[in-house]
Amino acid sequence: MTMTTDHAAEHAAGQAGGLTRDRLHSLLAAVCDRAGLASGDAELIKFTNNAVFRLRRAPVVVRIAGSSAARSRVPTVVRVARWLADHDFPAVRLLPGCEQPLQVEGHLVTLWKHVPEVGPRPGGGELAILLRRLHRLPDPPVDLPEWAPMAEVRQRLAEPEDLSAGDHAFLLDECDEVEERLAALDYALPAGVIHGDVFMGNVIAGPRGPVLCDFDSTGTGPREWDLAPVAVGRLRMDYPADEHTSLAEGYGFDVTRWRGFPVLRRLRELKLVTSVLPVLRSNPGIRSQWEHRMRSFKARDQTVRWQPYR
Repeated sequence: MTMTTDHAAEHAAGQAGGLTRDRLHSLLAAVCDRAGLASGDAELIKFTNNAVFRLRRAPVVVRIAGSSAARSRVPTVVRVARWLADHDFPAVRLLPGCEQPLQVEGHLVTLWKHVPEVGPRPGGGELAILLRRLHRLPDPPVDLPEWAPMAEVRQRLAEPEDLSAGDHAFLLDECDEVEERLAALDYALPAGVIHGDVFMGNVIAGPRGPVLCDFDSTGTGPREWDLAPVAVGRLRMDYPADEHTSLAEGYGFDVTRWRGFPVLRRLRELKLVTSVLPVLRSNPGIRSQWEHRMRSFKARDQTVRWQPYR
């Protein structure tokens, strides 16, 4: 589906680093031409921090970094994917035989083997197995970034689309407060490699079992953070099932019972609110849900349920 935009909005989006859907399809055609692939009938399956296309004429997924924050993480994504492949870890794999990442018209792009989803969706118990295995992997890349969640949030706040001055100031103040509270935390689990954005949407029901995807936030940091997104999802998101209980049981640690969890919850919600700021105008379909999240986040109302961005 393609959305039309007027020239002023197109120019403003380009100035802010955003990508409209029309521009995305043009860019996809250039990427596929470079890689020797056909872009016809490609399906846009995600458009938030990254734009993700599934090609119809080849088992390939194309991932286009949609902001400067996303672009800065692409080299790490490639290194992590190769490290996981070296250890035969169940994760999505880069498409072999082509340069990774590709640089096309000023954008960084990665190409991946498509993993067909078969059978029932994995649950928290399956995710616990993947996380335990990930956290035990040896020989991680020596240049993995240290966990720095506030730097990522502030980078998004540096390039927002259609964000009011009042909301911008509020979110910057929130960054300062959350960062101060994070610095005072005493973690219970040993630090190490973390995925950085572990929720059920980043687990695929592959033909050979569940696999992890999306390594934009992978680095070294507190393992509690890898357990927080599913816990926050149970409390905040309008999901049909509780995956947190089986994840906590399978992993052997319930992050919601740890005294630092309220800080991680606020951080996770801050990230869920700010994640789409660089494409807030470029992708107007997410505006209503973003406004819904922002209202309840500002009011510190933890009873309001959020829905996934569409």
